[in-house]
Amino acid sequence: MPFLIYSAWRLLLLFASAAGLYWAGMRGWLLWVVAVFVALLASYALLNSPRTRAAEYLAARRVRRDSGHRFTPQQEEDFADEDAAIDRETSANDGESEGPSEEPQ
Repeated sequence: MPFLIYSAWRLLLLFASAAGLYWAGMRGWLLWVVAVFVALLASYALLNSPRTRAAEYLAARRVRRDSGHRFTPQQEEDFADEDAAIDRETSANDGESEGPSEEPQ
């Protein structure tokens, strides 16, 4: 989530820069080139805290994924419960089909 917040702030800075440059009289493709550059500088200067939180979030996610946990602990528990229920159902169905089968003659 911190990564999305940081991205939203950067997009806001981009559009604010573009609006300011448009108001100042700049038009065309140069408007967007300069707006991207201004937004880059502004995000570097103004968004240190959201950038740090986003980087920490991504680093923690990478560590969790590298340790073999792709999902959150709650999701892992839910998946384990579902797997156990499927295994119980499969073993119950296998038990019903076993036994002598009589064919009509």
